[in-house]
Amino acid sequence: MVAYASPSQPLSSKNIETASVSAYVSELKSGNVVYKKNADVVMPIASLTKVMTALVVLDAKQPLKEALTFDANDKKRIYNNYTRIRMQSQLTRGEALRIALMSSENLASAALADNYPGGHSAFVKAMNKKAKALGMTHTRFVDSSGLSPENVSTAADVHKMIMAASKYPEIKKYSTTVVHTAYFKKPRYKLAYTNTNALVRGNKWDITLSKTGYLDVAGHCLAMIANIDKQDYVMVTLDAYGKRTPLGDASRIKKWLTTGDSGDISDSAEHYQRTKLKALTP
Repeated sequence: MVAYASPSQPLSSKNIETASVSAYVSELKSGNVVYKKNADVVMPIASLTKVMTALVVLDAKQPLKEALTFDANDKKRIYNNYTRIRMQSQLTRGEALRIALMSSENLASAALADNYPGGHSAFVKAMNKKAKALGMTHTRFVDSSGLSPENVSTAADVHKMIMAASKYPEIKKYSTTVVHTAYFKKPRYKLAYTNTNALVRGNKWDITLSKTGYLDVAGHCLAMIANIDKQDYVMVTLDAYGKRTPLGDASRIKKWLTTGDSGDISDSAEHYQRTKLKALTP
């Protein structure tokens, strides 16, 4: 496959290596695909799910300043996983959406779904309807947080979701918030949140949309839009074996786009890919 970053700069996929099992990179404006690898392999996407959660919430045009109450039902939706949020406390819908996107707060995602017209089941139905409308033909959602490994997609489908999300100013703003303090009520307390993407926190990249994800079964995932040499690119990498591997892949992609050569990946990364691909494509 030969891709083109611009008419004057041919790029060869022979000169790029990425450590994630699956990847998809395109120009945002044109949609031109510059790199893809195992892009149609179906796999869990972990908290990348929360981008679809945001799309559904914003499409419903529910008031972002409306207070949501976190309760035991929300905790049940996240399989009783740990959260710093206190039960029965309140936070506005917009703030819940912000901490879900920037810091992957699972209870916030659950509360957003439970406070949707018709509740959680209607919300999940809306997620799958939206995915179908976007042409995400290999995608299925069962919850709003991504904690379930049954939330599955492909790098190509996630790319479609990120392309759609790029048209929502709130998603771009909330997902790239570096640090944020959320002020809860009933009782009054505050919690500090940081962005889960170290590239956003480092402030050395020009990133306009970001979402990370992780589950044991999904590996480390990353979807983002970054400006490189005055061109916006959509980058999706799924199932990397190390916490910093998606960041390394992003840097390799950036290097390839700007120099034509990404550099090599480790033998352990190659082994991980072969093992995971064998399990995913029996």
